Amino acid sequence: MTVLTDALLSIVVPLYNEEDNVVLLTEKIHESLVGYTYQIIYIDDFSTDATRMVVKKMNDSKVHLIELKKNYGQSLALAAGIDYAEGEYIITMDGDLQNDPSDIPQMLSYAISGEYDLITGIRQKRKDSLVKKIPSKIANFLVRRVTKLDIKDNGCALKVFTKDIAKDLNLYGEMHRFITLLAYLEGAQIKQVPVKHHARHAGVSKYGLERVFKVIADMMLLLFIRKYFQRPIHLFGIFGVLLILLGGIINIYLLVVKLMGEDIGNRPLLIFGLMFILAGIQLFTIGIVMELLIRTYYESQQKRPYRIKKILIGDKAQ
Repeated sequence: MTVLTDALLSIVVPLYNEEDNVVLLTEKIHESLVGYTYQIIYIDDFSTDATRMVVKKMNDSKVHLIELKKNYGQSLALAAGIDYAEGEYIITMDGDLQNDPSDIPQMLSYAISGEYDLITGIRQKRKDSLVKKIPSKIANFLVRRVTKLDIKDNGCALKVFTKDIAKDLNLYGEMHRFITLLAYLEGAQIKQVPVKHHARHAGVSKYGLERVFKVIADMMLLLFIRKYFQRPIHLFGIFGVLLILLGGIINIYLLVVKLMGEDIGNRPLLIFGLMFILAGIQLFTIGIVMELLIRTYYESQQKRPYRIKKILIGDKAQ
C-alpha cells in the first residue's frame, strides 16, 4: 500500500563512473514518483568518465548535481547530498540501477505513518556475485552479534529517512555501511521492508573482499562509540587499573623473592611487571584525556548527550 504526500522528497544518489546508468535511473525515478513532489540530488564523486556531462545534458529541472572537488568516497558523498537536501523525507539509493525506485512509494508510506524514522530495504534474490555476497553476509552477521541490532541487510542502499534523523547522521570515513546502525544510535525507530534487486545495468562494481577488513575496523570504532563514547574512562580506566594491579602483584612477588636472597635482575618477569605498570598508567591517562575531550565536545557545542522524542503535558504534545 502506498500513500501520497505533499511533502517534498529528496532522493540522494552518489555517483561514481555511472555515465551509462544515470539517464535510465532518472527515468525510472520519474516513473515511480508520479504524483509526488521531489528533487533528485546527484553527487558526482569526482567521476573519471562522462557522468557529470551526461547529468548536465539531461537539463532536468528536478535534478540537482553536486560536483565534489575530488574523490571522497561514498560516505562523504552521501553526507554532501543529505546536507543539501531540503525534503521532509530523504531517500538514499545507489546509482547503478540495482535498487529499484518503484519500491520507494511503499517504503515512504511507513515513514508518513509517523511510526518509523528509517525504513531500510532487504534485498530479495540478490543479483550480485559471490565476491560481494560473502563480505556482505559476514558484515551482517558481525553487526548482529556485536551490536544486538537485528538488521538483515545492512548493505542495502535503498532507505527512507525522516529529515531530522538523516541530518544528524554525521557520516564520515566509510560509515555508509553502518548508516542504519548510526540512525539507531540516534534513537531512530526502524522498519525493514523487502525490496527488489537487479543485476548491475552497466559499469563495474567498486567492492571486493578487502571490504571485510574495512567492515571489521569500522565496526570496532562504532562499538566503542556505542558503549563508551560518553564514558571512555570505563574502558581505558578499567584496563589501565587491571594492568597496574597485575604489574604490582608481579613486582611485589619479585620483591619477596629478592628479600629471600635470590637474584631477580635477569628475570624476564621483572620486565613484564614494569611494562604492565607503565601500560596501565598510559591507558588510565588516555581515559582521563578522552573524558575531558568528550566534556569539551558537548559543552563547547552546547550539545546534550540525549535526544528527546516527544514531550507531553497531560495528553497534548508540547
